[in-house]
Amino acid sequence: MARQDRAVRTRRLILEAAASVFDEFGFDRATIAEILARAGVTKGALYFHFPSKEDLALAVLREQVLDITVHPQQIKLQEFVDAGQVLAYRLRHDPIQRGAARLAIEQGSTHLDRKQSMTAWTAFVEGLLKEAKARGEVLESVNVRDIAELFVGAFAGLQMMSKAFTDQSDLSYRLVVFFEHFLPTIAVPAILPRLRLDPERGARLDAELQRQADAEPSQGPGADDGLGADDEGKALVDTVP
Repeated sequence: MARQDRAVRTRRLILEAAASVFDEFGFDRATIAEILARAGVTKGALYFHFPSKEDLALAVLREQVLDITVHPQQIKLQEFVDAGQVLAYRLRHDPIQRGAARLAIEQGSTHLDRKQSMTAWTAFVEGLLKEAKARGEVLESVNVRDIAELFVGAFAGLQMMSKAFTDQSDLSYRLVVFFEHFLPTIAVPAILPRLRLDPERGARLDAELQRQADAEPSQGPGADDGLGADDEGKALVDTVP
């Protein structure tokens, strides 16, 4: 179990280092050498978990969605709102979210398939909205798939505007403004007054989720972390920018 915990921590350390490099430089200009320097691990440890820079980037994009969890609420649409606000908060503070955000919307690189990130986010939102509709919270006329895609696209646009103006510091407020105009078009009117759209809610929810995560034992796949594989990946490192 100790080795398994160490493997999980090492993998996360590498992912966070890679995400911070992607956030700063973008995919094409990011280098394995810089990621190794920030993670403080050997080449063998990195390649044990991730065979290439592309694999690292794709893992960061996958982790972005896996990281967003919210506490169950009586109103399913509140969970939808909460997921958005937790993400908005983490885009200011969490390296995985910041790196994944740049990877998902970055223009120019042809070496990375970003569709899986948008697809995963759309599926995540669609699942929440489907359950909300089944509970009678969403108008019958709403096409859940279309609305999920609309939200993901709109959030990407809000994120880009917030990044340009304030380096994401006003993203939670911008998201509240969006929800105030968006939710009345999809929600049953009786639900609207019961939804909490406070822009500070994301910070509070994130703190609660972090406390819960700290209280739970570490779990994850793998029984090794590759720290003994000092020479693994040497043939690859010179070919990966």
